[in-house]
Amino acid sequence: MVSLDERLEAVFQEVIRRNPAEAEFHQAVREVLESLGPVLAKRPELVECKVIERICEPERQVIFRVPWQDDTGEIQVNRGFRVQFNSALGPYKGGLRFHPSVYLGIIKFLGFEQIFKNALTGLPIGGGKGGSDFDPKGKSDNEIMRFCQSFMVELHRYVGEYQDVPAGDIGVGGREIGYLFGMYKRITNQYESGVITGKGLGWGGSRVRTEATGYGSVFFAAEMLKVLGQELEGKTCIVSGSGNVAIYTIQKLEQLGAKVIACSDSDGVVYDDAGIDLELLKQVKEVERTRVSAYAERKKGARYVPDGNIWEVPCQVAFPSATQNELNGKDAAALVKNGCIAVAEGANMPTTPDGIRAFLEARVAFGVGKAANAGGVATSGLEMQQNASRDYWTFEHTEARLQQIMRDIHRTVYETAEEYGAPGNYVLGANIAGFLRVADAMLAFGVV
Repeated sequence: MVSLDERLEAVFQEVIRRNPAEAEFHQAVREVLESLGPVLAKRPELVECKVIERICEPERQVIFRVPWQDDTGEIQVNRGFRVQFNSALGPYKGGLRFHPSVYLGIIKFLGFEQIFKNALTGLPIGGGKGGSDFDPKGKSDNEIMRFCQSFMVELHRYVGEYQDVPAGDIGVGGREIGYLFGMYKRITNQYESGVITGKGLGWGGSRVRTEATGYGSVFFAAEMLKVLGQELEGKTCIVSGSGNVAIYTIQKLEQLGAKVIACSDSDGVVYDDAGIDLELLKQVKEVERTRVSAYAERKKGARYVPDGNIWEVPCQVAFPSATQNELNGKDAAALVKNGCIAVAEGANMPTTPDGIRAFLEARVAFGVGKAANAGGVATSGLEMQQNASRDYWTFEHTEARLQQIMRDIHRTVYETAEEYGAPGNYVLGANIAGFLRVADAMLAFGVV
């Protein structure tokens, strides 16, 4: 574990004291604080004004009951969350996650990460996150509709296009967004398209939003490889997960001439030396909503390993795109040993601290999530722009905007790392650049 500056250690210990038993949140805070020592040396006023302490404390935390009725008539009760973390740069912006693992610590870690990710996009959006411990797997469409409607009955009090703009995340796709928006529209009696992003194309959605997080992580990886004098074309890649982010990461990699030979889900890993058949994967995951093992059953030459470890597959570029803390130090060492030269995080905090250290020590180009997976929220910001102007952009125009944003993020992060004496350290560069954009705005506003 990297030692902290004495002042930052005191901040971190206070975060632990005030937020007990929230391990993921503690991890996210420490990862940022480990980068800020050089900033305090240059900017002592940040200590005096306690900007760091203020950033680590959410502006608002909402926890609420979500009762709903299943198809058998039985009443179910879940817990809903919305953490509005920081609005220094704009309205709170961040997704909703529906998954049984969700609790306050998960939402706070995601919201904290979102502050800096959103800042790096250069768009006027703050950071927030929400969700529920509801599990959409195995539920009927009607059950999901009833849950989403109940969830929005409470959430609608705290959101709005100038206040807080949710989006999707794990367990929340186009179907769920539709149910949530429909209930918001009914409750408020107004068509406020900008209140939520990830909408359908026919009712205020943006082209490329579905693909954005996966595409963005690939664009960021391409920029990292350029620094190394290389390109994605011809590279062998692996992508963990098989949901939205993983699918569109694979799609963009294929378009750029790379070959993806493995993907996964929580049950196991699929290996396909010929290259993942994207259309079959989309059929299995997006249409049939089944497990990735079904891919191997239908694809000749592919094999499925239950409980397999995707990080043991030799590759040149890796994309952790499933969930938090999925790639540890041992996994990182295996990737380095097998010739991996670049890693771009498509998920939020998928690499553990010891994994990050292993990559940095081996001089692997490591694109930390708050930079590499910012494409999703960036395109959500573009969706908000279109809603505000009553406009609708083409796929090509929106993708070009996304690619330019990812290039700008890479340049900002790379140049910040160099400025603070750590060339090539994308973790330090992302943390400092994002932090300073938020901190400077907070200083301008006074103690509020």
